[in-house]
Formats: sequence, C-alpha cells, structure tokens
Amino acid sequence: MAEVAYHNISKSYGSFEVMRDLSLSIHDGEFAVLLGASGCGKTTLLRMTAGLENITGGDLTIDGQVMNEVHPRDRDIAMVFQNYALYPTMKVFDNIAFSLEVKRLSKEEIKRKVNEAAAVLNLTDYLDRYPRELSGGQRQRVAMGRAMVRDAKVFLFDEPLSNLDAKLRAHMRVEIRQLHERLKATTIYVTHDQIEAMTMADKIVLMKGGKIEQVGTPDDLYDRPATKFAADFIGSPSMNFVEGEIYAQNGKPAFIGPHINLPLDESLAAEPGQRVICGLRPSDLVTAENGQISGTVKLVEKTGADVNIHVDLSDTAHLVATMARDNGVVAGGPIELAIPSKAVHLFDADSEIRIEAQTSD
Repeated sequence: MAEVAYHNISKSYGSFEVMRDLSLSIHDGEFAVLLGASGCGKTTLLRMTAGLENITGGDLTIDGQVMNEVHPRDRDIAMVFQNYALYPTMKVFDNIAFSLEVKRLSKEEIKRKVNEAAAVLNLTDYLDRYPRELSGGQRQRVAMGRAMVRDAKVFLFDEPLSNLDAKLRAHMRVEIRQLHERLKATTIYVTHDQIEAMTMADKIVLMKGGKIEQVGTPDDLYDRPATKFAADFIGSPSMNFVEGEIYAQNGKPAFIGPHINLPLDESLAAEPGQRVICGLRPSDLVTAENGQISGTVKLVEKTGADVNIHVDLSDTAHLVATMARDNGVVAGGPIELAIPSKAVHLFDADSEIRIEAQTSD
C-alpha cells in the first residue's frame, strides 16, 4: 500500500488554468473521497493521479516516488470507471483475468486470483456469462474484480455508481466500503454525491473551482463546516441560511434576523454590529412555545418517516425544518421554532468563512 501526495499541483489547458498550487496527502490505507460539483477539478485530479492527464506544475508522489513522468501502467494503480469499460465479447472470467494474462501469469495463478475476487464480490455464479447478461450492479462488481486482482497499491474510482438506480447505489456503497475494509488499499474515490462521501469516506476532500475548500472526516464537514459553501454542500436537506447582525443582549451575544432572535454561545468570536450569515441545520430545529424563530408554514413535505416543513420568515427569508411526521404541524398556520445555541453556525457575511469559538490561552 502507499501514501499519495500532491505537492503544489497545477493544471492548465493552454491559457485556461483549472487548478493551481493544490497540496494534499492521502495516507496509506485511507479511503479518501474527492467531492464537489461538476467542473470543480476532482476528476482532473484523479486522472492526473492515474497518468491519464499531464501535470502542468508541481509533483505527484506515490509511496514517496515522483510519478509525473511515469507511464500509467507502471504506477501500480487500479482504476474503476463510471461506464464499467468491460470487454463485451469476453465472459466475466476473462474480463477479470485480462490484466493477469497481459502479465503472463500462469493459468493456475490466474484462476486462483479470479476465483478469489469472484468469491469476495459474489460473482462466482456469473463467471461464464457475458457483460450483456448482467445487471448494472453486477457489471460494476466485475469492474471492481478486474481492479482487485491486480493487487495495486492505489485504487481509483471515478464516479462508479452514477449509472445505477438509487436502491442499487445504496447497496454498492456498502459493497465498496466492505471491499476496502478487506483489502486495506489506499483508495481515492470521485463523486458529486455528498451521501456517497458521507457514508464511505475516512477523509472528504471538498473541492470548488480547482481548489480545496475543506478537508476532514465526514463528521468534521457536517459539524464544523469551514465555509458557507461547505455547509451548504454537506447535508440533506441543505443547511438554512439567514442574513442578519450580531447584537448584545444583557451583555451576551445574539443573532438578530427576520423574525429570529437567537442567543449565541458566548465563546463565538463575533462582535456586536457584525454582519453575519446564520446557518441552521433542518434536523436541529424543533417546535417550541415562545421559540426564538417565528414564521408561517407554507408546505409540509412528506419524505417517509420524516417531513420537511417549509417556513416563511419574511418575503425574502425562508427555512426548512425536518421533523417526525406525527408532529401535528399543518400548512398555512403559524409556527414557533427553537434550536440549541451550540447548533448555530455563523459565517462572516463578506468572506463567508466560519466564525469560530474563541480559545483561551
């Protein structure tokens, strides 16, 4: 296994710069997810790791060795693509075995490796079938098996679940994570789906505009988003944002916005008069008499066990609260909401950077 490190990586297409001075380390055996919207640079970074894109500036190292000019076949990596990339005229066994045959391993060794991978991926009964005879999930497992048998130092996944339906995506998330637990291989996984990132990653690398917005565990990004962008990207439904100011009430800070008066934790480094954006996660909001937030219920959206309650605070301020479906809230009526002060996220209105708690020396 190996550590993958990016040292001041830059990437340009002619005069168009898509990435500049990006630095990141992915530790040996870690499952890292590159997360972001289309065009953020995550797939470009993965393709540079694989050797499918040239690096304009900086160095890529794998296991301490610079890989910039190393041919893809000599990087000791295995890649699983979004479109499976299976050979349609080859049966499952031959698809998985192809790279081993190229290496000219013995027939006995090839059979052993393919059968071991097939057993792990529940493909033993399908080795004699063609890809066209398999479901989407089974085809993806074949692609994973082809990567597994290579015993590579690094596994690369390029949005492998995008072509699957929602139920199968959930199933394959579990399978890929279980595969990682078995192999303990360094894994870099690209996706735009924050649910995939939250459920699978040891480390999430959130990207925006060719730069890293935040790096951390799933809990880090959910509990302490570094920027408004990170807070908005992680979580479903998305975090609510309301603009307002910091005021002093009885010597303590409070956020004042449209029909909102929220006492704040005194440790927050926010000053009276400061313009801020207040972030409230839908799941942290609860109904309460004489709550700190008041509004009008516009819609109660059923999602199964829960409901999303859409609330108008003013003509321009709105929020969503997620609650159990038996809460009794109905559309058209008034609502009072409360939230623990520890669950309030504040971001500077100009920089959109998180306002942290003050630390004592």
